[in-house]
Amino acid sequence: MATITQRESGRWQAKVRRGDAPPISRTFRTQADAEAWARKQESEIERGVWRDASAAESTTLVECLDRYISEWVPRKSDPARERSHVNAVRLLPLARHSMARIRSSDIAAARDAWASDGHAPATIVRRLAVLSRVFNLARREWGMESLANPVESVSKPRVANARNRRVTQDEIEALCAATGSVELGVFIRLAVETAMRRGELCNLRWEHVDLRACTAHLPHTKNGAARTVPLSTRAISALRGLPRRIDGRVFGLKPDSVSQAFDRACQRAGLSGLHFHDLRHEATSRLADLLQAHELAKVTGHKDMRMVLRYYHPHASDLAKKLG
Repeated sequence: MATITQRESGRWQAKVRRGDAPPISRTFRTQADAEAWARKQESEIERGVWRDASAAESTTLVECLDRYISEWVPRKSDPARERSHVNAVRLLPLARHSMARIRSSDIAAARDAWASDGHAPATIVRRLAVLSRVFNLARREWGMESLANPVESVSKPRVANARNRRVTQDEIEALCAATGSVELGVFIRLAVETAMRRGELCNLRWEHVDLRACTAHLPHTKNGAARTVPLSTRAISALRGLPRRIDGRVFGLKPDSVSQAFDRACQRAGLSGLHFHDLRHEATSRLADLLQAHELAKVTGHKDMRMVLRYYHPHASDLAKKLG
């Protein structure tokens, strides 16, 4: 049974009893809103689908984001990158709202604001993914069972990250010369020879490099699957030119510093439209001329064979020769 009373402030309080359990209550500006809320609670109780919304109503998005940073970000393969996306979400005005108050229209407005500020579609999609994970965790594990995920009904911007920029050997030599750093030069050469990602190279340790077997083992990768990468003679030669570090790491570089130094080297070398990830694209394109598709996937770590097949462009005449 619901009880509707007007308080001294002029606001209306709705109180609904649930058997022997403590009553649930909420205050509204109008009597009509209070009555509508009470009817909804009574209906859910009668149908056996009622869920306590007090946690979602009293917990802000910022508080959930802080908990996500504390409990879940350290588990990510790239915690710094994940923390960066979380911090971007924390700056939103809606981050101060309670979880229960946030609607799909609020998320859509945030998406549009990011787009207006010039953020790439891929960046926006990653930030929306962070928001979605936080809402799902709040509902499934943080006691907010009544909470809906407003991100699920928001359309995501279309991501078109495919790039066809090839890197010539002359450009690679110019880049390495422009770095002014032996370490970064080797880093670049190894990226082109192995198709390793930036983070994988930064995390590479000497204990996982076998110069005799010409392999480098990657226990932790972006997609979570360990893999062992073959090393060409050029990759081996580049590695032999590096001094050994006391901490066991092959490179004393961090992902963000690599990108910044790479961009500066591009400017000094007079190269435009080049990103570090283009080195992985170039390496994969070169390896596609030497390896079959399933072999290439083992080297690059691609799980989706459709991504691998993007690198194969055989001529019909060459295929005809194989048929005999």
